[in-house]
Formats: sequence, C-alpha cells, structure tokens
Amino acid sequence: MNWTVKKFEELSISELYELIRLRIEVFVVEQDCPYQELDTKDQEAFHLLGRINGELVAYSRLFQKGKVATAASIGRVIVKESGRGKGYGQALLTKSIDFLETELHEKGILIHAQQYLQEFYESFGFKPISDIYLLDGINHLDMRRESYK
Repeated sequence: MNWTVKKFEELSISELYELIRLRIEVFVVEQDCPYQELDTKDQEAFHLLGRINGELVAYSRLFQKGKVATAASIGRVIVKESGRGKGYGQALLTKSIDFLETELHEKGILIHAQQYLQEFYESFGFKPISDIYLLDGINHLDMRRESYK
C-alpha cells in the first residue's frame, strides 16, 4: 500500500474528486444514508490516502486539536468495499494514529465511531466516552484514545 498525507490545498483536482467519490460511494450509497457529505471541514483537514496500483482503496480525514474538536480527531474512515477483509482498515487506522501522534505530536484522539465498529477501534486503544446516539440514521458513539509517547 502506498500512503500519502496531504493538506486540502495540496490535493489535485483529480485526488479531491476521487476521495469525495469514495466517501459518497461508501457513506451515502452503500450505507443508504443521505447526508451532507461536503461539510466545509475538508479545508481544515489532513487527508490520508492509501493506494494500491494507483487506485484509492483507503482514506481518512485527520484534524489537529482545536480544528473541529477539543482534541485531535479522525474521521471519514473508509476502506473501499473491494479492499475489505485484507487488513487495509487496520493499516489505515495505524497510519492515521501514527501521523497524529508522531508528526503532529497529539496526545488525545477523538473519533465518532459507528457502533458496529466499536471493537475494532477498541483494539487500537480507543475507549467509549459517550452513550450510543443516532447520527444520520446510524448508531454512533464517541471514543477517545490517549497517547503516552
């Protein structure tokens, strides 16, 4: 897997189109969840893109502390359907955490997790910090990871 992290203004038009297409493909179409995908937060984010043979198969949106929450955060965590079950999700989350903790020196990371992925995030040290709530028709919970690096 080839990984790159880019700020919004570093993305090419093709890269931006590709990542938005993947987000809509998964979050809107696949999960049958109409919601406002373009939320004006992309401009504040770092964008982690994972490619295999040039194809975008994994993506997440990363925020420094204070940009969208009181702690750093990870959002729009996606693995393309054809890439699931191959360890790409684990690699994506590992890269996301590593970038925030190593490159940006963040200590706490928040995530608004879909409930069915709770155990997955717990395996990376995230702990629930909220009750389950409905967001865009899908059960979510807030989770936080603390780093002691």
